[in-house]
Amino acid sequence: MGRLVGVDLARALAVFGMYIVHIGPALSSTHGVGTWVRYLADGHSSVLFATLAGFSLMLIAGRREPKTGLAGRQAKVRIAIRAVVLLALGTVLAIEYGGVIILGFYGVYFLLALPLLRLSAKTLAISAAGLALVTPQLAFVLNSRLSESVQQTVGAYDPLKKISEVGVLDLLLTGFYPTITWMSFVVAGMALARLDLSAVSVQRRLAALGAALAAGAYGLSLLLAGKDALRSTAEGGKSSSGFEKASSFDVGSFEAPQRAASELLSAGPHSGTTFDIIGSVGVAILVIVGATVLMDRLPRLRRLAKPVIAVGTMSLTAYVGHFLAQSMLGISAGESSQTSWIPVLTFILGAVVFAAVWSRFFRRGPLEALLNAATKPSKYVR
Repeated sequence: MGRLVGVDLARALAVFGMYIVHIGPALSSTHGVGTWVRYLADGHSSVLFATLAGFSLMLIAGRREPKTGLAGRQAKVRIAIRAVVLLALGTVLAIEYGGVIILGFYGVYFLLALPLLRLSAKTLAISAAGLALVTPQLAFVLNSRLSESVQQTVGAYDPLKKISEVGVLDLLLTGFYPTITWMSFVVAGMALARLDLSAVSVQRRLAALGAALAAGAYGLSLLLAGKDALRSTAEGGKSSSGFEKASSFDVGSFEAPQRAASELLSAGPHSGTTFDIIGSVGVAILVIVGATVLMDRLPRLRRLAKPVIAVGTMSLTAYVGHFLAQSMLGISAGESSQTSWIPVLTFILGAVVFAAVWSRFFRRGPLEALLNAATKPSKYVR
């Protein structure tokens, strides 16, 4: 259970990171430690969330050993139902909050991950590496050839586009978390789930791997692209495919200005390049391993962190809840004029208190319970 508690802690940190991005001060308004916290939250928190989503898929499909036969078929149906529910929920939220909502993208990730559920850790790791090396360049070529007339034609027949303005093209290629490049994170998380994270030898190898990936990717990017290689593109309103957007909560897809091929050498958060993907996976591995080691080795800290861990057990509720709370309280989000840390700290404290109280009486968070109930029909699969 210790290793799963560590994963829950990492998931809570990912949620708090997204709070910082959506509610916290703009990067340009921070200084000192606050600048580092804000920069690390940009892109890295959502990448960590996506990596942990891949990990969670394997908890359903059989973590160390894949489920087969009837159990395997039922697990696939459970995941497929979750994917559809998340896609629907993400579409509804995108009507109000636009393409910044990641849940619809999750639905697509989960569906595409179904054929990979029985692969070994080695095969999954190789697949994630291959995707990281190939898909950014492929996305660049496809985006450069994607004319406005083609987008309009596709949008005219896209029911998702008519409902929320975040359509199939956004989900697959031009959105803030495009499936074409973000599947690398999900597959990497699936590979991690196949490993025994409680083994000290595995923890050491993963820590070394994470550090090597982060240092190698970011260092090489700085060498090739110069001092601005790690600049955050999220601050400038760009998606992971490099497309501009007006503000964090604007409804609609992102306009696609022409990108220079030299941008593929950068590694800034949300740049969606090979260097960004590899470096971000390295950071995600370090956070997951670090949280696991802390929870395993320091039982007193684990007890103190129980309220934070509770947030990780109901991350869907915490994620959706902070958008709804912002709307109800009229708190601005994603604006460059935001300079105070008080709103985001208040939201983090509120999430911790809510999760701590709720977990004393219920096994699952509110939305987690509804999602679990929606998957009940999978037991009738034969």
